[in-house]
Amino acid sequence: MLDALFFRSWLTATTVAVDREAERLTELDSPIGDADHGSNLRRGFRAVAAVLEKEAPDTPGAVLTLAGRQLISTVGGASGPLYGTLLRRTGKALGDAPEVDEAQFAEALRTGVDAVAALGGAAPGDKTMLDALVPGIDALDGSPDSFGTAREAALQGALSTTPLQARKGRASYLGERSIGHQDPGATSSALLFETLAETANAIGGSREGSRG
Repeated sequence: MLDALFFRSWLTATTVAVDREAERLTELDSPIGDADHGSNLRRGFRAVAAVLEKEAPDTPGAVLTLAGRQLISTVGGASGPLYGTLLRRTGKALGDAPEVDEAQFAEALRTGVDAVAALGGAAPGDKTMLDALVPGIDALDGSPDSFGTAREAALQGALSTTPLQARKGRASYLGERSIGHQDPGATSSALLFETLAETANAIGGSREGSRG
């Protein structure tokens, strides 16, 4: 079962990963965007980590809803509303339960991904964050082992954006010139699944150890 500690740990790990990868994300954004994706996300997730430490919500839904609201209010550009919507809608779908299982989380996260698609009017293949989010969520089958599979699927989805021509977002204005560049939003979305798998391994391993 996944509790509030799991989700706070996931978002803390994501903050660390975004901080580590911020410069690379901005480099990816430079030729096809506003060259601020990494710095925007770094600011947003640092604010998420700070507010979660201060308020310490005690249910999975409350953790994600608070994080989503913080991203929307902190991050400029398109990434704040998109990432904020992803987490907020996932949190709302989880409701007030003190714990959720992997299948419930996967279903709620799909609700969040669907909300991102509706907000941005995009679909897989449009060279957006959905190119990583959709393969990632499709690989989550409700079992603990699927976190690792989802991480690989999201990473491959991000890499697959390089030969695509952007059809949505800032990069779409470039037309064919967007071809040959890996999408920064898909790359940062893959980080979410990377840290999700890391958190599942870390917390699952520690709980196994405590039972042993």
